Amino acid sequence: MIQHNCSKDGPTSPPRPRAPTPDHQSFPASEMCDYEKTFRSKHGRPPRYQHCAAFGDPHVRTFHDDFHTCRVEGAWPLLDNEYLFVQATSAPVAEGSNATVTSKLTIIFKNMKECTEQKVYRAELDNVPAAFEDGSVTGGERPGGVGLRIHERSPGRHVEIRAPYIGTTIAVRQAARQLSFSIRAAEEVTRAFTAEQDLQLCVAGCPRSQRISRSVRSRAAAQAARALCKATLPVEDVYFQSCVFDVVTSGDANFTMAARGALEDTILCPSLVLVTVLGTCHLLLAHVTLLLALVTLLLALVAFL
Repeated sequence: MIQHNCSKDGPTSPPRPRAPTPDHQSFPASEMCDYEKTFRSKHGRPPRYQHCAAFGDPHVRTFHDDFHTCRVEGAWPLLDNEYLFVQATSAPVAEGSNATVTSKLTIIFKNMKECTEQKVYRAELDNVPAAFEDGSVTGGERPGGVGLRIHERSPGRHVEIRAPYIGTTIAVRQAARQLSFSIRAAEEVTRAFTAEQDLQLCVAGCPRSQRISRSVRSRAAAQAARALCKATLPVEDVYFQSCVFDVVTSGDANFTMAARGALEDTILCPSLVLVTVLGTCHLLLAHVTLLLALVTLLLALVAFL
């Protein structure tokens, strides 16, 4: 998943205002729990979305497009706002290692009576369920319809949780011995928190004391890891760099799938061929232009011969 039109507010900026509660009196019941439709009706444009991801070591991509590699150990909040609470629990990737991986995720969708009751989702290594903690797969029937639902993408490995009532989609995956988390959420929702909820890795990234470099000291190990990562990540962007770091620090070639899954969870811009390079969505216009030039030259040579 990938956001566009992101804010660049720093982590020390004042707390964002709470997201305004939609005036449900103005919308038909069928649209009450569809954030995008109600937003379009009120503002005449689609909402802006933001993206956050935590995968591998873990590497955290914030809502503001900052990338951090962290050595956080124990439980840390990824999100804590009016609508959602997400906590990741990390443990060392190997005994004696400074690098850590996410071993448990807890996601709480807070009660919103028009659209869903409170629901808790928990995932652990080798246990990525396709249901909430109470065994249900939706937030329950409400006047506005079903505002929350879990979809299983790969049994025991990949689930997607859709919450259209807050314009949010969450993906949880297991690749190798780690869990990854990705979220695409409406900007208003990501900003709906108070000063007391300021510790959120998706908002401010990892504390400076918990950040580590993605550079790899062993040249031989890095070369071997690059070859493995190149097979699944042909573009040498931040996901590729993260892949190399994870393979070297874990010693597990299966960690290539963590970065690959995180990249797959980015949402591409409609009708365009895009690639995520250093956290920014770039058009491949230069490559297309070069390809067209080569084709034109080839045709000219054929005509000349």
